[in-house]
Formats: sequence, C-alpha cells, structure tokens
Amino acid sequence: MGNQLKTAVLLGILTCLIVWIGNAVAGQNGMMIALIVALCMNLFSYWFSDKIVLSLYRAQEVTEAEAPELYAIVRKLCSAAGLPLPRIYIIANDSPNAFATGRNPNHAAVAVTSGILRILSRDELEGVLAHELAHIHNRDILIGTIAAVLAGAITMIANMARWAAIFGAGSRDSDEGDNGFALLVVAIIAPIAALIIQLAISRSREYLADETGARFAGNPLSLASALEKLSLAAQRVPLAATPSTAHMFIVHPLSGKALMNLFSTHPPVEERIQRLRSMKSW
Repeated sequence: MGNQLKTAVLLGILTCLIVWIGNAVAGQNGMMIALIVALCMNLFSYWFSDKIVLSLYRAQEVTEAEAPELYAIVRKLCSAAGLPLPRIYIIANDSPNAFATGRNPNHAAVAVTSGILRILSRDELEGVLAHELAHIHNRDILIGTIAAVLAGAITMIANMARWAAIFGAGSRDSDEGDNGFALLVVAIIAPIAALIIQLAISRSREYLADETGARFAGNPLSLASALEKLSLAAQRVPLAATPSTAHMFIVHPLSGKALMNLFSTHPPVEERIQRLRSMKSW
C-alpha cells in the first residue's frame, strides 16, 4: 500500500506543477492547450504502444503447442491473479529479459526473450512472469501514460516559458526583465522536476510489481533469484533496446549503468532483491 500511496502523491505533485507553471507562464488557456496536446499524443501511445513495441523487438506470438511450459506457467499465475490469459510472445534474443504491455488486462501481452528461457529455472521463470502479470493487474501502463501526459504538458509549458523569456529579454523595464529571468528559470527547472517525478513513479511501480508478483507466485525468493541472474547476464549480453522502451523490461536492458539512481527508470536490483528476501512466502 505504501507504493500505491507514493504513486498517488507523485501524480498529485505533477498535477500541482502543471497548475502552478501553467498559470505563471500562460494562464489557464495556455495550460489547457498544453495538457490537451500532451493528452492526444499519449493516448495514441496508450492505444497502440503494445503493437509498436512488440514490432520493434520483432516479437513472435507463440501458440500453446509451440510453448506448452510457458503457457502452463502463465495459466497458473493468471488463475491466481484473476486475470484473463494474455497473448504470449518470444523475442529471439540471447539477452535475458521480459516485459508486459497492453492498455488493460483484456488487451495484454507478455513477451520473453529466448535468452531468459535458457538461463532461468521453472520457478525463477514463474517469478518473472508473475512480476509482468502484476504490471497488468496494477494497471501500470495506464498509470505510466497519465504520468507521461502530465510530464509532457509541463515540458510544453516550459518551452512556452523559454520563448517568452527570450522575446522579453530585450526589454529595459526592470520588472519585465525580472519576469523574463523567472520564466527562464521555470523553463529549465520544470522539465527536470517533471522527469525526476516521472522516474520516481516508474521505480515505485517496479517495487509494487515485485511485491504483487511475489504474492501471485507464492514465493518471493524465486523472483529474487531470477533478478540476481538477470542482472548479471544482462550486463554481459545487453539488449539493444531504445531508451524510450527501456523502462518496460524487468531489468534495465542497456549495458551502461545510470549515472545516478535518481535518473534511472528501475530501482537498484540489489535493493529489489533485499526487499523480496525479507518477504514471507504464502
């Protein structure tokens, strides 16, 4: 419940930032225009992101006859979670990883790489798939879209502030000069603040998916063991993922580590493992 509350608070802060920045820069009209444009852009992503990302990684849908063990695990977990069976895909890639996508449980998909199927035991694979189904159960695609809408609106308003500061910079009036400087500060600080909050929401949802997935699987240690293996293997064999989709994977797929945890879409794997190991099996 702590992660749910944290997500709500962070979304509230993003909303307050929009109201404050929008009124300061362009009034309510400017704020609404930015919000509507950002909403339209992200609604498109929300409805079609599953098709886009599955196509991007050349994921191939498999039948139960082609992957009976994979289907058996997913069926078992869906029964425990009360979820409909999602479409199941395999990505022909040696880098071990997995992700879930889809706008709701009835339009969901789970994708795993061929690499993850080779290195994980059945229990570990069950832990990973439970984590991905938890993302579907917790409506994380929707929450991520809302966060992206708000962050996108803040960025657009900040761009308006930057141009307002540039065109107002030549004024000799001291008050207008002060206003121009304030707008420039808003233009720089606001997008950074929005990004940090958006990433914090992403990390919070990862923790929640770990907890929820461990409950579905009934054994948090299997996911902890899987994360340990995946973290090491993903560094040796990184996945050529785009930065815009890196947050979807169960472990960060890119070879380079983030400069700071503050700017990472994923919580530190070591901390995720520690949390899971402190949980009790059901």
